[in-house]
Amino acid sequence: MANFIFAPMSKKVRVRFAPSPTGGLHLGGVRTVLYNYLFAKHQGGDFILRIEDTDQTRFVEGAEQYIFDCLNWCGLIPDESPVHSGAYGPYRQSERKEIYRQYAEQLVKQGNAYYAFDTPEELEQMRTAYKTEQNPSPQYDIHVREKMKNSLTLPADELERLLDEEARHVIRIKMPQGETVSFTDMIRGEISNETSLVDDKVLLKADGMPTYHLAVVVDDYLMKITHAFRGEEWLPSAPVHVLLWKYLFGLENMPQWAHLPLILGPTGKLSKRDGAKYGFPVFAMNWTDPKTNELTEGFREKGFLPEAFINLLALLGWNEGSEQELFTKEELIQKFSIDRVHKGGARFDFEKAKWFNHEWMKKLDAGRLMPDVKKVLNKKGIETNDDTVLEKVIGLVKDRCTLLPDFYEQAGFFFKTPEQWDVEAVKPKWNDDKKNFFIEYAGQLSQIINWELVELENAFKSLAAEKNIKPGELQLPLRIMLVGGKFGPPVFQIAEMLGQNETILRINKALELF
Repeated sequence: MANFIFAPMSKKVRVRFAPSPTGGLHLGGVRTVLYNYLFAKHQGGDFILRIEDTDQTRFVEGAEQYIFDCLNWCGLIPDESPVHSGAYGPYRQSERKEIYRQYAEQLVKQGNAYYAFDTPEELEQMRTAYKTEQNPSPQYDIHVREKMKNSLTLPADELERLLDEEARHVIRIKMPQGETVSFTDMIRGEISNETSLVDDKVLLKADGMPTYHLAVVVDDYLMKITHAFRGEEWLPSAPVHVLLWKYLFGLENMPQWAHLPLILGPTGKLSKRDGAKYGFPVFAMNWTDPKTNELTEGFREKGFLPEAFINLLALLGWNEGSEQELFTKEELIQKFSIDRVHKGGARFDFEKAKWFNHEWMKKLDAGRLMPDVKKVLNKKGIETNDDTVLEKVIGLVKDRCTLLPDFYEQAGFFFKTPEQWDVEAVKPKWNDDKKNFFIEYAGQLSQIINWELVELENAFKSLAAEKNIKPGELQLPLRIMLVGGKFGPPVFQIAEMLGQNETILRINKALELF
């Protein structure tokens, strides 16, 4: 058996996010990443990404790359990971398989775990044989283990024979009777569990791969993790993990834990079903299930900015203690503290999420938005070859956009003549006087040498006064002529950006329809 190394816990803060590559990253997963990242950076520590792929039956092709892509989009780049190698690799559990068995065997040797040779059929028989009204779902626990086929019940010679034959078996933790296991949660305070109420979890599976329970403890120790943040759904497993720390490495080396509250949807824990029913995304990016080829829309594809996404996620369960709502990543790093994370679940509000995106749309400069806007317009067949013009257009319309796809409606007409006009909005108050006004105005525009907003507006107002028509009655028709509908920035800014020929062309084209 390999020699064990007992390394003292590193003083430097080290946190980890350890997802299983079984599907897309949803809101709760990315929030766990974010809180880990913010805590580490606030403390000047390291953020580690570890892939927990020990359950090969649930492995999904493409899921690991999806995780990396999500974190890259969010700007939450790990200091160490399978693609950012460090001193504590490998960072995929499937590549650490041989490490875990020695610790499982050590637990058996110490009397803290045991070999179990029960077949799947025997386990099913157990669940039926010991089922009662009071205990409808019997578990492999302190009450049942003595009746099963394991190293606690088998004669020594038979046990030796089975091990020599390499008979199929698992290793289970031997939960002690009548003990209370306690730990201090950074969010919830003191938490205690009775060991008699917890079943003997499998630590090492028959294929030699560890379960989460063993792997998370061994890896956190060997990677010198100082703080572990995970969802509150892991609270029932906490006593098993505390005991494993005690048995293997000593409680003084155990990381500080924080169990994060759930993110709630309209009817409870936020789920994929909620997203499908209510029309909002629950995944960070688009995720296509390879088994069903079913596409689930993500926040990125919906048109959210990463700055807004991590901002809204940070406030789903944490507050800084002030009225401030908009935080840059740098501000979040500076202000984040785990003691201000709520104990109760935070309810996700899609309208509030859109509000964050709208505010960030206004906050960011046009140059930052340009690559995203280009993609939106190009997807709709609009080519934008002049970045200077595009940057000006973005600056004009970004305050009117909530999600990135809104730029097509709000900015597309600057680069492409409308294909239809909202004629019905003009018709009720349209007459020959207005028609003649625009015929004459188009003629005046063709004579303007200095094509600037002030010149265009002055000519418009002067002609309106001459024709004794209120300018307000003429601006809506002009807007619809240039844009196609009742939207967009100030109309003379639009005309200035369109240029002389295009402005006149659109006026004349719309006059034919009006």
